[in-house]
Amino acid sequence: MHGKNHTLVTEFLLLGFQTLHNFKILLFTLFLMTYIMTISSNLLIIALVSANHQLHSPMYLFLAHLSLSDIMFASVIVPNMLRLIWGQGGTMSVVGCICQLHFFASSVATECFLLTVMSYDRYLAICHPLRYTTIMNFKLCLQLAIWSWLLGFVVTLILIIPVSQLQFCGPNVIDHFFCDFAPLLKHSCYDTSFIEIESFVLTFPVALFPFVFIIVTYVCIFLTILRISSTTGRQKAFSTCSSHLTVVCTYYGTLIIIYVFPSRGHTFTINKVLSLLYTVVTPFFNPLIYSLRNKEIGAALRRIVNHCK
Repeated sequence: MHGKNHTLVTEFLLLGFQTLHNFKILLFTLFLMTYIMTISSNLLIIALVSANHQLHSPMYLFLAHLSLSDIMFASVIVPNMLRLIWGQGGTMSVVGCICQLHFFASSVATECFLLTVMSYDRYLAICHPLRYTTIMNFKLCLQLAIWSWLLGFVVTLILIIPVSQLQFCGPNVIDHFFCDFAPLLKHSCYDTSFIEIESFVLTFPVALFPFVFIIVTYVCIFLTILRISSTTGRQKAFSTCSSHLTVVCTYYGTLIIIYVFPSRGHTFTINKVLSLLYTVVTPFFNPLIYSLRNKEIGAALRRIVNHCK
């Protein structure tokens, strides 16, 4: 054991954004509206893909799963964050904290796998167009989507099970707006070196290997696009993957800064801002990026609007 106060903790006090308590109403309103728009826009994409036969293709099937992942991602974090903002902090039981960490980490892992699968789909569509429909059939699409979800939850359990067996000591204050991995381990009564090593090892199959795979596929995609003779053809080919590339850069950029590079150099404020980027901002912008840059999504939305008139 460490030389800490060994009073066992049964609940944690999450501080949230106490330094911004003068802006409580503004922050609450901003994040509430962002959450409502996140859920609404992602549900809209799922409904559009489900209801329109023109969107029953691998790219849009994966997009619907990404929207579902974004809904779970935001719902795990934002409602409790709103409670913390309104109450200027609040408590959460140890069990509740570990459950939030599990679903949060599962969402992160699932989204990483889904983004990887989507890059493979774009690689096949642009680099091997003649074989695309043969390789990326409905059965393979469904299997890739299901495996993304299963791996996301199973890999996370490898980490969460030992965390759930820890005992936590006071003080019980967490200067964050959700139960993240590092702040939680700091309150353990025991040495967590093994769990930290396990967490580092798991970043390779969950984050780094998928990120490298995405980079390699996009290098191949760009080389193929450059070989297209017509300007119109190059623009059309690039437009089919530009939305996905934008989401990948935003999502992986913040994840790598927070979880791969050492966080000791970051202040709590910087960590909170970076965490907000991928827990609140990314799920909000994902459907906007895809809908604004995708003509088929826009056309499907216009058909529904015109039908309702």
